[in-house]
Amino acid sequence: MKITGLAAAISFAVTAIVSHAQTPTQFALDWKFEGPSAAYFAAVDNGHFEAEGLAVEISAGQGSLDAIPKVATGSHPFGFADINSLAKFLDSNPGAPVIGVMMIYDKPPFAVVGRKSLGVNGPSDLEGRILGAPPPDGAWAQFPAFASVNNINVDNITVEPVGFPTREPMLAEGKVDAITGFSFSSYLNLVRLGIAPDDISVILMADHGLQLYGNTIIVNTDYAAENPEHVTGFIRAVAKGWADVIADPEAGVVMMTKRNQAADLALETERLQISIDNNVLTDYVQANGIGGIDPDRYAESLLQLQENYSFSNPVDGSIIFTSEYLPSDGSLMIQ
Repeated sequence: MKITGLAAAISFAVTAIVSHAQTPTQFALDWKFEGPSAAYFAAVDNGHFEAEGLAVEISAGQGSLDAIPKVATGSHPFGFADINSLAKFLDSNPGAPVIGVMMIYDKPPFAVVGRKSLGVNGPSDLEGRILGAPPPDGAWAQFPAFASVNNINVDNITVEPVGFPTREPMLAEGKVDAITGFSFSSYLNLVRLGIAPDDISVILMADHGLQLYGNTIIVNTDYAAENPEHVTGFIRAVAKGWADVIADPEAGVVMMTKRNQAADLALETERLQISIDNNVLTDYVQANGIGGIDPDRYAESLLQLQENYSFSNPVDGSIIFTSEYLPSDGSLMIQ
């Protein structure tokens, strides 16, 4: 009996160790730690990744293109990137092992942000103005299709290449009349620089004809083929993280500020709330859950994308995004 009891105890201990073993997992964001990244830290701190057997380490990025090569090279199995930038990357790098698996920004934050006092209220006001645009900016990349659908003559716009750090300050100083950027970031950065909210015009491209999708969770396809359960678990944990911050945005931002102590809690909570309201919790997501896409809209978005970029190869949506790893247990539904 003693031997049997000892064997049982050892078996239980081994089982416990295995069940609590966590797989180290790297996740590359597209940008620095701000309000909208709180969902991923909520997934860490609230144990959602741990419940899926994943010990996730999150790293900051430097723009829409930043995470894609990290995932394609395998240094990070997961990333967060603009799906339109991903489409262009795959066209330039055929066969690269990276694909979108979970749509987060169902309504992308691509925007032109201007100042009413400088005469910019809507798309038609951009002609004859100076537009500040960082060359790697995801919103700037979509500008040709935005201009096309709104009958804007781009030749009548002076485009000033600007850096990410100088974009909003140049608009605040009146050196440019408008800028391209993510709506929730540029708007609040301007407010922080002392520009009155009622002087800021946020022209969201999705409200002016664009059917494009925004940022998606991306995965290395070699990793996904070997670890499909990890991919589905990662997605499920992310969905729960977003559910957490939608229910309590400030609590989520507190988790984020543990990693970015220079962040302003109130400002980043507002930034997160704008992202939730405008980009994440859309009518489609409330009806269908987070992570998936509408096939008809996706097909139209790929046609619009071809107005922004001259593809060298036929555009194949199936190699850019797949729904095959989305969990089917109802965990994607968010209210």
